[in-house]
Amino acid sequence: MINKEFLIKYEEFSSLQEMNEKDRALAQAAIDAAKGSYSPYSHFQVGAALLLENGVLVKGANQENAAYPAGLCAERTAMFWAGANYPGVPFDTLAVAGHDHGVLCESPSSPCGGCRQVMAEYQKKAGRPLNVILVGSRRILKFRQVDDLLPFIFASLKVE
Repeated sequence: MINKEFLIKYEEFSSLQEMNEKDRALAQAAIDAAKGSYSPYSHFQVGAALLLENGVLVKGANQENAAYPAGLCAERTAMFWAGANYPGVPFDTLAVAGHDHGVLCESPSSPCGGCRQVMAEYQKKAGRPLNVILVGSRRILKFRQVDDLLPFIFASLKVE
C-alpha cells in the first residue's frame, strides 16, 4: 500500500475589487447572466460566463423544467453553446454565480459533477487548463484548472 496526498490549489478573494480587471469583469458577467435563469421550481438562479481564448464572452443561465431532470445547468448551457458555435476554440475561464431567490449567495456555488466532467472534457480537448471562478458575495474562489475541482477526471476516452 502507498499513502498519497492530493493538493488543491486555489486563490480566495473577499470581494470583486481584489481581483484583476479581466477576472472581475468575468465574475460580474456571471452575476448578470443569472438574470436569464428560468427557475420557477427551485428559485435558485445560476449564471455562467465563459471567456473563450479568442476573446468572445458566452453567457448561460440554468433552465429548469417541470419534467425534472430535463433542465440544464448554467455552466453546460454556456459551454455547449460555445462548443457548437465556436468549435475548436479553447475555453480560457468559466465564472459561475449562484443566487437564492434573486440574491447573490454569500458563499460560492460549486458546479455539479456533470458540469465538472463537461469542463474536464473541454479542458482535455483544448490541451490547456481551464480556469474556473466561483463567485459569492463574501467569498470568491479561483481555480487554475478543472482538475482542482474534479481530481480524478474520467479521461479514459480519446478526445479528438
